[in-house]
Amino acid sequence: MEIVLEPQSRTPIYQQLRDRIVEAIAGGGLRYGEALQSVRGLAVAFGINPATVVKAYDSLREDGFLTTNAKSGSVVACDPDHPVQSSPSFDWHDRVRMLFAEEIAKGVPLQSLLDECDAVATSFTGADRGLQA
Repeated sequence: MEIVLEPQSRTPIYQQLRDRIVEAIAGGGLRYGEALQSVRGLAVAFGINPATVVKAYDSLREDGFLTTNAKSGSVVACDPDHPVQSSPSFDWHDRVRMLFAEEIAKGVPLQSLLDECDAVATSFTGADRGLQA
């Protein structure tokens, strides 16, 4: 799995790291049971503070994407073939609703949003969802 972080992005580094790992799980680059690099190893590889990696891993663990223990380190806890129930702290409906509200408020047409959602879903699953307005 290759992770690309953008230090000049408005998105915090820990969030970028978290998001790239989730994308890798969704796209099949990381599979259930696969070990992730250690906090220290990842921090050294990117030249970032280990606390930044801990924050990303904590978020992934809270949302059910990782499990961690002293012996095996951080391990992928789900993938498309091994689903996990959504964490009670994470309400994806609220996130999607707010993303749509923000873009509609900016004047983006609904069909453009649906087309983009379809393209994103297809990029992870390879199957056209055929969403319609």
